[in-house]
Formats: sequence, structure tokens, C-alpha cells
Amino acid sequence: MDLKNACRMCLFPFQMLYYIVRASLFSLLPNRRKDLSKEVVLITGGGRGIGRHLANEFAKQGARKLILWGRTEKCLKEAAEEISLSGTECHYFLCDVANREEVYKQAKVVREKVGDVTILVNNAAVVHGKSLIDSDDDALLKSQHINTLGQFWTTKAFLPRMLELQHGHVVCINSILSQSPIPGAIDYNTSKASSLAFMESLTLGMLDCPGVGCTTVIPFHCNTEMFQGMRVSQLFPPLKPEMVAQRTVDAVRADQAFLYLPWTMHALVFLKSFMPQVALEEIHKFSGSYTCMNTFKGRT
Repeated sequence: MDLKNACRMCLFPFQMLYYIVRASLFSLLPNRRKDLSKEVVLITGGGRGIGRHLANEFAKQGARKLILWGRTEKCLKEAAEEISLSGTECHYFLCDVANREEVYKQAKVVREKVGDVTILVNNAAVVHGKSLIDSDDDALLKSQHINTLGQFWTTKAFLPRMLELQHGHVVCINSILSQSPIPGAIDYNTSKASSLAFMESLTLGMLDCPGVGCTTVIPFHCNTEMFQGMRVSQLFPPLKPEMVAQRTVDAVRADQAFLYLPWTMHALVFLKSFMPQVALEEIHKFSGSYTCMNTFKGRT
């Protein structure tokens, strides 16, 4: 090892300490929030659940236009009408994000009819809710195509124009199950872990792209119909989708790269990094997450 590299190795711990302290201090200061008045926001899975609450929150905080994508026209139409009544222009399009050709086709339609998308929210997701052995192969594939690959297609469809304009934001609604899986949701756990890796890579790739940012939201279980019937311990009550939506929009406006909800999820990830497997198993049993999917019904 030459002298230059040896010096860099010695300085590295101090550099890391400096960046940690600086980031901690900046987090205490009020940061400048992004103005949404010129933003065109597209939300996948925008007809119900967290997606619908996100649409309302973006409208409430001043977004110029909202675009909702989904597979159920009734839900999309109701959500779009609700937002339009609040005074914000809102459009909806039927689109299955698992279908690559359909995503590219509808992206073109959106650009022609509404304009350039400047904030893309990848929210669409499904959960099968069974063990690997009990799962249907097509259902397993569906989870991966919607929850993971769908993000590839939507981001490829809209990110190039954001880079060209040097203005844009890509958002992913992920899950703490991407880092702390539970039994009975093997399809969802796997797809969300892949989705998280996708966003971590994308976020690093955007460091040299001025004006374009990324936000990944990693919430605990949220009280929506997608996880209907899931039994949650009273120690960890489910989150309200309204709160998740509000905190997500705030994170986008603050250009925050990663948001854990609640903040205690940081501790969970940290503990998992060094605790032995037997201890983790006992935590799962104590919290009830080991059997929480036994009563799962899902979306009706």
C-alpha cells in the first residue's frame, strides 16, 4: 500500500464521523421545502389505499396536476372525481404496471394529453399471503411483476425526460418487510427486498444528476384493505394511511432519500444486523409476527 492510500485509510473514519455529525445537525434545522405548484404527479395504484391518500395529500399541498394509474376503473374514477372537486386537475388511466408494453404505451398517452410527469410515485403492489408451498405459481409471478418489475418499466418510461429537464423525483412506497420479513408473505417480502435494492441503486445513480431526486418510504404495517385480516400485535399498532401519505409528501418536498415509519424501524434494522438468529426468532414469536398472516384475507 502506497503512502497516499495509507493516509486515505487513516482519514476515512474521521471523514465518516464528520458526515454523520453534519447530517445530524442538518436534520435539526428547518430545511427548504420544494414548491409543488408546478409539479405533475403520477401515482401507480392511485385508486385506493395509500395511493389514494397520497393523491389527496399531493393535491392538498399544492400539486399542479395529478395522474392516477391502476387496474380498477371504478376506484380510479371515484378518486379522480374526489380530487377534482377539491380544485386540483386530476386524470386517470387504466394501466397494469406489470405489463411493460402497456406502461410504455400509456406513458406516451400521458405525455400527449397531460404533459411531462415530474414526480413519479411507484405505489402499486399486491400480496398473495401464503407460504411458498401453498402458493400458486402465477400468483407468485404476479407479485414480482407488479411490485418489482413494474418499477423498472415506469421509471424507464418517465426518468429520461426528468433527466433531460433536470427536474424530477422518483418515489417508492416500500415496506419494512423488505428488511424484516415475516412468514406467510414470502412473495411480498421478496418483491419488496428487490424493490428496495432497486431504489438504493437508483438513488446512488442520481447523485450526479442535478435536479432529480429519489425518496424511498419504508413503513411498518399500514391499516389498508390490502392486508385485511392480518393480525398485528398491540405492541406495534398499524399505521394510518393518511399519516403515511402526509409524511411521504413532506419527505419528497424535503428531498429526503429514505424515510422509515415509524422512526423505531431504524432500531429494528440495526438490531437485526448483529443479533443471532435464535434471538430474532424469539422476537418474532413474542411480537406475534410469526403467525400474523394466519388470519390474512387480503383485498376483497
